Amino acid sequence: MKNVIDVKVEKEMKKSYLEYAMSVIVARALPDVRDGLKPVHRRILYSMEELGVTNDKPYRKSARVVGDVLGKYHPHSDTAVYDAMVRLAQDFNTRYLLVDGHGNFGSVDGDGAAAMRYTEVRMTKLTHEMIRDIEKETVDFSPNFDESLKEPNVLPSRFPNLLVNGSSGIAVGMATNLPPHNLTEVIDGLDYMIDNPDCSLEDLMQFIKGPDFPTGATIMGKGGIKDAYSTGRGLITLRAKAEIETTSRGRNRIVVKEIPYQVNKAKLIQKIAELVRNKEIDGITDIRDESDRQGMRIVIELRKDANPKVTLNLLYKRTQMQTTFGVINLALVDGEPKTLTLKELMYYYLEHQKEIVTRRTIFDLKKAEARAHIVEGLLKALDYIDEIIKLIRGSKDDAEAREGLMNRFEFTEIQANAILSMQLRRLTGLEKDKLTAEYEDLIKRINRFNEILSSERLLMSIIKEELNEIKEKYGDERRTDIVLNEGEIDVLNLIADESVVITITERGYIKRVNENTYKAQKRGGKGVKGLTTNVEDVVNDLYTLTTHDEVYFFTNLGKVYSLRAYEIPESGRTAKGTAIVNLLQISGGERITQIIPIKKNEERQFMTFVTKNGIIKKTELAQYENIRQSGLIAINLDEDDDLISVYLTNEEDEFISTTKNGKAIRINGKDVRPTGRSTRGVKLITLEDGDNVVSSQVVGKGAKLLTITEKGYGKMTSEEEYTVQSRGGKGILTHRINEKTGALVTALVVYDEKDLLLISSSGIIIRISAKEIAKSSRATIGVKLMDIGEEKIVSAIQTDETEE
Repeated sequence: MKNVIDVKVEKEMKKSYLEYAMSVIVARALPDVRDGLKPVHRRILYSMEELGVTNDKPYRKSARVVGDVLGKYHPHSDTAVYDAMVRLAQDFNTRYLLVDGHGNFGSVDGDGAAAMRYTEVRMTKLTHEMIRDIEKETVDFSPNFDESLKEPNVLPSRFPNLLVNGSSGIAVGMATNLPPHNLTEVIDGLDYMIDNPDCSLEDLMQFIKGPDFPTGATIMGKGGIKDAYSTGRGLITLRAKAEIETTSRGRNRIVVKEIPYQVNKAKLIQKIAELVRNKEIDGITDIRDESDRQGMRIVIELRKDANPKVTLNLLYKRTQMQTTFGVINLALVDGEPKTLTLKELMYYYLEHQKEIVTRRTIFDLKKAEARAHIVEGLLKALDYIDEIIKLIRGSKDDAEAREGLMNRFEFTEIQANAILSMQLRRLTGLEKDKLTAEYEDLIKRINRFNEILSSERLLMSIIKEELNEIKEKYGDERRTDIVLNEGEIDVLNLIADESVVITITERGYIKRVNENTYKAQKRGGKGVKGLTTNVEDVVNDLYTLTTHDEVYFFTNLGKVYSLRAYEIPESGRTAKGTAIVNLLQISGGERITQIIPIKKNEERQFMTFVTKNGIIKKTELAQYENIRQSGLIAINLDEDDDLISVYLTNEEDEFISTTKNGKAIRINGKDVRPTGRSTRGVKLITLEDGDNVVSSQVVGKGAKLLTITEKGYGKMTSEEEYTVQSRGGKGILTHRINEKTGALVTALVVYDEKDLLLISSSGIIIRISAKEIAKSSRATIGVKLMDIGEEKIVSAIQTDETEE
């Protein structure tokens, strides 16, 4: 026979099964990463929108909605559609309801919903955020099953539905099981990610603590959460919330108020009764379900001699009062199933929102431009209204009048049609004023739309603003608690948060010492031995911070590394410390030139750099987060240049920088435009031959500038004596330098309540109060602060809070 084609059964089975499998994966079982919906859910919500079953309208029969979905978009079982819709209306299954159900929609006891002919539905307020802006060509549409209509490929989903409501489904050879989350936490995390695109998982978990299930309960431990967020797979242990109460008769009872997600309450009670009947759990005398509209309440009465804690632990072990939720973050990305980390889930959602807002803006722009074009024609027509009326009256029909307007007054066809449709009342002066005001408003809107389309930063700020509006409207408190398991303790919680002093030498030795090691002394004292250095080694820097602070290490090659302060080994007061090469992955020829502590919730926005050759650079602090073990490029340095100072600043901070020859310059941070990490910077000060910058810091009102020379001379000068100059100037005199004082070594902005720590190149440290140093004018040599002898010079200084 001509129509018979011989094929191998194995080949045909493989081909057909693959087609079936992909159909199940893409068109039935897995959610889209953008809106978190499977096709049936998307069709239900879109069909309800088309029917006008909004939250401010009366409920409609569920059968009416199901029929509409079947007839237009989803030609499958009506039971499948209704079951999917019921789940969206069950507050014990869906964290944030997308369908408002009226009638019997089942219960946590496993009761099924009433037949669709008995129940009614409408959209919730939040569902409108899923559909919002769909009319503005924000998403693509495809033909339905019979090509008679079009349906959306994805919904705009103005809130992160996949994360907040989760999803579950079994495809062919794969499954998905995404847990729900708290809307407020997820949006806070998205806000942070918008501001810090390179943020780490630890950063995001400050905001997104873990899943937040509709039935509450307690998550035991963070290990499974971290696994799920970092790899896309993890096991989360859920435990019922139970309290032990004592009755008036002196007996104990266990009261269960929340149970794990997707646990059937009736079956749980039945299982407990079965264990008691089989004597597998002893001491329980009665079990009652006292749940009502106010909430869940399962009462387990105990014998007088029963140990309630032991009984409760047995219930956790033997029943579904403790379960595991296997997280599988599998979703469709561009039509392909992928297992995603938390950050990837958030990234793809933000990319979707960027497309939605961009397409919406283009739509609004075209609409505004089209209206502006018409209004422009109407305004022009009003200026020639008598001639236009004469032309129209003299025309035999619309076509001739339109042609006359276009030829004589150079109107476009669109403008000509608008003029011909113009009502007589538009001829009044008031109407002209309205048209003028409308045109001005349209031009403003057009400019705004073009600005949004040309600036990704502005686009992201709009996404952030709209997400926060949704958070304010629909955000709520977390329902699921998270507790640490035994043995699962954050390392920081084991480290005492105390003040320490960190020193680093020229040859790269670093150590941490408790701050109280150094006692305050009088000015001019000998100091105490701070560390033992080699003959050729010189103390380079000294800082005070806390053990919980993060420490950034900047090198002569312009790179930055990171450690927690407690990770720096603690040493004795006179010990030389640990070689920095044992702590950081620095390369040969690379040495640490500056270290700076970073608070966890640092509010300052910028990192400012100043180099020996008088170059200044300002970069957003966020660009230095998530520093790899191999380091990051912090600044591009010229071959003969070195990094002198690094400090945290805000936009309008003022900086004061000093040079070896006793010059100083004060500038405003506004004069330094922020640049990227791997840039060189701009000119700070014009240096004389043989001079170089030795220090640079932020200066504020009421501060004093303490300058220190090689031979231990120092003085305080009020910040008021340093006027703000333009960047690139030569500066002014700040310290008179001669052979007695030696060159200027460093300078520090200090306040009266501070103590000062001075260090000599041989390792002697002295701590004195800033109050003991007299204030002097700029052109003086100062007073002797430290008796260092003939050969030793001061090489480092730091301030520390004075204890009262």
